[in-house]
Amino acid sequence: MIELIVVSIPKLQVIQPGERTSPEGKPIRNKLLLSISDAEFRLIRPLLKFVSLPHHETLHQPHRIVRFAYFPNDGLISLVVEMHDGTSVEAGLLGRDGASGISAVLGLPRSPLREIVQISGEGLMLRISALREILPSTPELQMILNRYAAGLAMQVAQTAACNRIHKVEQRLARWLLIAQDRVESGAVPLTHDFLATMLGTDRPSVTLAAGILQRKEIIDYARGSLKILNRKKLESFACECYNIVSQYNVAPTNTPAILPIDRPRLQRKIHS
Repeated sequence: MIELIVVSIPKLQVIQPGERTSPEGKPIRNKLLLSISDAEFRLIRPLLKFVSLPHHETLHQPHRIVRFAYFPNDGLISLVVEMHDGTSVEAGLLGRDGASGISAVLGLPRSPLREIVQISGEGLMLRISALREILPSTPELQMILNRYAAGLAMQVAQTAACNRIHKVEQRLARWLLIAQDRVESGAVPLTHDFLATMLGTDRPSVTLAAGILQRKEIIDYARGSLKILNRKKLESFACECYNIVSQYNVAPTNTPAILPIDRPRLQRKIHS
């Protein structure tokens, strides 16, 4: 027969942005730092330094030693591939859902990517050497960073396929959705030249693509700022890449970060 036995397992406790602070007393909104336990956060907190992330600041140069990790509170950071002839294309995006310089944490001290602030914000910085030293004592953080790195690698791969296969207007819709998830605002400051670099195309193609979305009343573009008017229409217009990338995002962009606490569950015990 089957007997039901009550045992204890974790329950979900919400940690809201601002409930944790940096050593300078600044609120923390980065979802990775909000996802670890209080015990692990107490270990990493003294290592954090609150910093501004100004527009167009390069956080990591391609092929150089990565010395710092950045955990954005807000803003937008692009991972950009640059060629010898000066052309470039965006390979990935991150905001307060993630961290910059993550490859060095996993043992790769250099990266071919330039990591550059595209939308200004604020965040927390700490030395890679200090982070790597503390990881053996913070298994939750290590697991979260490993999962995030895997999800980011999937985003880079999907972006490469998207830029090769899909129409510019579909790619633009995909980029706007991913960007809005990370800046959590209906308006995104950008120019057509910027979008051309991000989408791996030219300015006239971006102008045509933005015109298509604007005529359908999905977006409104003026004075270097693009406003999303209809999120649902934008999602239906985008290629499948947006949904695929969202599935593997370690910290869901539309829900608070969570921590485990105890609650009962049911477990089956089978008797012969």
